[in-house]
Amino acid sequence: MRSFTNCFTPLRVFTFTCVLITAFFVLTTKASAQDIILRNPVLIVSPGIPSPMKETAQQVLTEEISKRTGITLKSAGQWPKTGTSVIALALSSDQKLFDKAPPASVQQGQELKKEGYRIVTEPSGTGQIIWIIGADARGVLFGAGWLLRNINMEKNLLGLDRKVDFATSPTYPIRGHQLGYRTTANTYDAWTVAQFDQYIRELAIFGSNSVEGIPFHEDEVPSPHFKIPSAQMRIRMSEICQRYDMDYWVWTPATFELKDQTKRKAELAMHEEFYKSCPRLDHIFFPGGDPGDNHPEEVLPFLKELQGLLVKYHPKAKMWISLQGFDVEQVDYFYKYLETEKPTWLQGVVSGPGSPPMAETRYRLPRQYQHRQYPDITHSVRCEFPVEKFDQAYALTLGRESVNPRPYAFAKIHEKYGPYTDGFVSYSDGSHDDVNKVLWSMRAWDPKMDAHQIVKEYTGFFFGKKIAEPAASGIEALEQNWKGPLAENGGVEMTYRFWKILEAQNPLLKSDWRWQMLLLRAYYDQYTRLRLINEQELEKEANAILASADKQTVEKSISAALDMVNKADIEPIARDIRKHIEDLADALYLSVGLQSSTVKHKPRNPERGVVMDFVDYPLNNRWWLADEFEKIKKLNDPEKQLEALKRISSWENPDHGSYYDDISSVSKGPRVKTISEDATDVAWWDSGKSRKRLSFQLFQRQPELDYDNLDPNAHYTIRLVGEGDALLRVDGHRLSPIVYNKDPESFKEWIVPVSLTRDGKISVTFDGPEESHLNWRKNSKISDIWLLKQ
Repeated sequence: MRSFTNCFTPLRVFTFTCVLITAFFVLTTKASAQDIILRNPVLIVSPGIPSPMKETAQQVLTEEISKRTGITLKSAGQWPKTGTSVIALALSSDQKLFDKAPPASVQQGQELKKEGYRIVTEPSGTGQIIWIIGADARGVLFGAGWLLRNINMEKNLLGLDRKVDFATSPTYPIRGHQLGYRTTANTYDAWTVAQFDQYIRELAIFGSNSVEGIPFHEDEVPSPHFKIPSAQMRIRMSEICQRYDMDYWVWTPATFELKDQTKRKAELAMHEEFYKSCPRLDHIFFPGGDPGDNHPEEVLPFLKELQGLLVKYHPKAKMWISLQGFDVEQVDYFYKYLETEKPTWLQGVVSGPGSPPMAETRYRLPRQYQHRQYPDITHSVRCEFPVEKFDQAYALTLGRESVNPRPYAFAKIHEKYGPYTDGFVSYSDGSHDDVNKVLWSMRAWDPKMDAHQIVKEYTGFFFGKKIAEPAASGIEALEQNWKGPLAENGGVEMTYRFWKILEAQNPLLKSDWRWQMLLLRAYYDQYTRLRLINEQELEKEANAILASADKQTVEKSISAALDMVNKADIEPIARDIRKHIEDLADALYLSVGLQSSTVKHKPRNPERGVVMDFVDYPLNNRWWLADEFEKIKKLNDPEKQLEALKRISSWENPDHGSYYDDISSVSKGPRVKTISEDATDVAWWDSGKSRKRLSFQLFQRQPELDYDNLDPNAHYTIRLVGEGDALLRVDGHRLSPIVYNKDPESFKEWIVPVSLTRDGKISVTFDGPEESHLNWRKNSKISDIWLLKQ
């Protein structure tokens, strides 16, 4: 019998087999006995907790417990006498809560800091007491959040499985997320005030203390999904933040020339009106670029003037700037301004996509200014933190903005960049990144907190403690689905079956939008993998047909090859999975407003999470082949027709002793060592419906490749497809090309000196051309490369 420890070999088998083993035991084992049962619980609240938190904390606990257990906490103005347990909310400064003293002080080293809290359980003559002791009003709410995440809540049952006595305070003071009520978002623009209230509450339960809105920038493009006008929602979000004592940030770019005095004056007036109408406003974040194109010599005086208006209505509010899009001269100008002017009106700098390096910013920024990260947790490609080695099939279907739980990846990213900052407010354009929000919030509270524990608290709170462990493992399995070549990742099948079992065993979660999202990903990943395997096999068979063509059978071979690849459309596979994906997508539109279909849901544009537009996007080259065949048919020379067919059929399979690499494909680029860092290596052409060859839609600027097992007596040529320049080196030697076309999808060639292949191996690199004057979309690209044995 195979031992359990053998699960470790191979790792992939361990990961998913042990997930299922865990799920089996968790789902079939009764809940353990509770050490602390709250019988007839009441809520006692210190009069010293300031309003509105005194009322908010009670409401949060009462409503969240009631909806999960049916138990309604009753508020009491004194300690009960018999048979009743208590949840007591107090401040660390309270000497007594009514006539009872809070537990003795914490041990040295556990003193509460700002926003911190202490949780203590203790028995009493009347029943159990759970103390939630906050360092301040926020600490009370965050302590209530800990209880909700960790207490076992079942029908008519509240209990903890252990006694508790600990204190905790946040490591980073800024922990928040951008929730932009704008048409660009794939979800938020469909929300009601009540949905925003609930979501902001849930962020607070997991330790967030900030929310960022977007006030003016996109008012000219109202969403068809708006429940109320954006100007009204801005004020309502401010009111919600006031109720939960959350910092209210606003992101306010200037997309016009600040030298235009008329527009500048109008912008200032609009800001002042907004400041005046907000019950709470804590921070203004002005991005230097993305969008915007003003020099800091114009931006900084403008922000100083804004700050003067801001403090008229919100005396403690702060002004922030990002250096996004600034060139070297502009960055230097900014730091010189800080050195000479020492502006007291500026609170700090925000680092986001397109900003100077995080470590450099903290090093150059004087210590009196804070440094906030603006991490992109919402996108998967063409972004700040792209999924490494993202399979092309995912990149072309799930795309830039799909359901994207990445707890382990983002734990590492936060660990890398967090120490240079005072915290973060993330960039988010919808609810699809919900797991990532929780991960960032809780790691910013405690950077040492285990990612699995965070995900388990997430699943326990939203789905119930009984399935917390398997559901957490299922989320982690979805992250594993995105690692490496999709066709080779058998774990995708296991993840799909695992979620299918969970779905069947938990019908009460059917209408939960978080549950629906995770199911959508599991089914979508499986469907994409099955399609990929099928459609790639069809193309191999089509290439075999083309390879056997002769001058007399050109047209017949073209027709047969096209029929073969088009079987993907004529004889579609896995229709039951496809139907369930569509049902889940429609359910998500109803439950949370997720706009995944252009026809059905009216999103801003297809790049914004519209995965149903691409669920059947070709995963072989049938569109490109159809277009190429039309060109070939117009050739009058049968010899040239045949030559073109042979080029197509051998594209990915050159003659023996030759090599092909699709530069940014994890499955077809085995010799490529580099990973594109600029996140532009997956193109977005024709609104995602490009008919180009799939390999052309992925590229790198400066790939590096290693070749070995070469024939030392052979002659080799390097050929590549790309656009613009390709400054090639072999073993460090710069080679001169014999063919050098710069047009898109054109060929370049070099002869490799025999002296470089004598040892049976070479390394290929590329110098970066000077293209700082070009838009990044126009930069040089390399998509396909061959080493051809002559």
